[in-house]
Amino acid sequence: MLNAAALNMKTTTAPQRELLSGDEAVARGAWEAGLKVAASYPGTPATEILEALALYSEVDAQWSVNEKVAFEVAYGAALGGARSLMACKHVGLNVAMDPLMTAAYTGINAGLVVVVADDPGLHSSQNEQDTRWVSRYAKLPLVEPADPAEAREYVQAAFEISEQFDTPVLLRLTTRVAHSKQDVAVGERAVRPNRPFQRDAAKYVMVPAHAAARHRAVEDRLVRLRAFAEKTPLNRVELRDRALGFVTAGVAYLYIRETFPEASVLKLGFSYPFCDQKIRDFARLVNELVVVEELDPFLEDHLRGLGLTFKARHPSFQLGELRPEHLPAIVRGEAKPAKPFPARRPVLCSGCAHRAVFSVLRDLQLTVTGDIGCYTLGAAPPLASVHTCLCMGAGFTVHEGLRRALPGDRRIVGVMGDSTFIHSGITGLINAVYNRMPGVLLILDNATTAMTGAQPHPATGRTLRDEPTRTLVLEDLCRACGAEHVDVVDAKDTAALKQLLQQRLEERALTVIIARSPCWQLVRTKAGAPEFKPELCQACYECLEIDCPAISKSEDGLIKIDIARCTGCNLCVERCAYEALIPRRA
Repeated sequence: MLNAAALNMKTTTAPQRELLSGDEAVARGAWEAGLKVAASYPGTPATEILEALALYSEVDAQWSVNEKVAFEVAYGAALGGARSLMACKHVGLNVAMDPLMTAAYTGINAGLVVVVADDPGLHSSQNEQDTRWVSRYAKLPLVEPADPAEAREYVQAAFEISEQFDTPVLLRLTTRVAHSKQDVAVGERAVRPNRPFQRDAAKYVMVPAHAAARHRAVEDRLVRLRAFAEKTPLNRVELRDRALGFVTAGVAYLYIRETFPEASVLKLGFSYPFCDQKIRDFARLVNELVVVEELDPFLEDHLRGLGLTFKARHPSFQLGELRPEHLPAIVRGEAKPAKPFPARRPVLCSGCAHRAVFSVLRDLQLTVTGDIGCYTLGAAPPLASVHTCLCMGAGFTVHEGLRRALPGDRRIVGVMGDSTFIHSGITGLINAVYNRMPGVLLILDNATTAMTGAQPHPATGRTLRDEPTRTLVLEDLCRACGAEHVDVVDAKDTAALKQLLQQRLEERALTVIIARSPCWQLVRTKAGAPEFKPELCQACYECLEIDCPAISKSEDGLIKIDIARCTGCNLCVERCAYEALIPRRA
């Protein structure tokens, strides 16, 4: 988390070089370009962009309640003449698609850059979508840096393109670019006065008649952008050995240079609209042409449309992350090699009070419609108590749909976290109230946006810069939405939660239960680990059913507790019916 003292770390006098991640380099480059307003909702791998921007006092940076709001705030600031930026992960851009599509019609005033970070390999996401298609769909220019140094350079270029062509510009990162670090040359901040705001209803008020005229402007702009694509240095030909030539973009460029250093490369930094003539000219210069890209055949499909002959990847490369060692197989036309390393099983943190909630949900054998966040980990055995997970906010709306399909089943509950509820769960609650749907909805309130690194949200009473602000009271909000019962319970009190759930499930009413306990990563308080009495252990292993990483079974079949990991929450003590685990005396 940020704090007020951290704001003094950045000054307007810049050193010549800094070690920066791709996210930090985007922030640095945007600051140098005169960025004034930035908005985002936390989402890996884009979270650190706004955290870095908040360290620059010249930038008005905010965590917005969701990505749609973040885009609209940045868009409004751009109309007002201030260079602005919105950042999100790929699924976050889905939330902002409504205003994004129409902003392509209206254009902007000052520069507006939309930074989107894709997640090939699903490191922290529920899907593996390729945002490059959005640029074609929305008819917006797309730039793709290959490393942090280019991230700093390209975000500055994106602002210039945005203002030159009166359009939002997409800047696409991927996890490797966002999170890798590089020694980056940095510069000073450009002082840019705000552009004057001109009232222009025909440009900014998108009623049908105005939108028809603006659509024509979009198509005219695409023609000019295609001409720009042919001459911009963001698209460059590196002619070396002509026996083998690659067309590529993003981090794949680095993999090619590492694996085939003598090969020729057409590196597309301005990835859409395409530079068709430059692509054709490059294809004529090399004996064998290979297209290398991550995820979808975005470049491949276009080159096929140009009638070019080239070697495409095996279809298996459309799945998962591209790695340097994959390049020889791509050139040989082979399938993607098997993943060499087993994935670590995800698990809730030691001391997470909401582990207790999931143990109760499992014990009561309830059907749980889940949501995006730490609590999605409740789906993993042995907790195995989350049965659906679709997108932000769906924990409540899918609950309603499932209840409507199974009207006689009262043992269905919807679950989401506090930050997610504010992001997109409120409307689902209102919908259930309005459409007279009874049921039980749980908000697991851990007082932060935990999965992405403990960022604040409106119910924490703190801003991105850790400044105090008005606190949103969740129980008051739920009552205002029309919930018939709003209960607050300590998430660690399994007995109280179990009794409350059983009571509310029998009632024909809409209930919101707020299970409240702060994320352990915030409080960092530790009690003594439980004492294990092996002579009383019956090897039932009920204590292991809470899936705590601090407790495990040793080779001799006995229980062992990792003192370093244990926080002393004593949930395992509650599970033990034989008093083999007892709280340690102070």
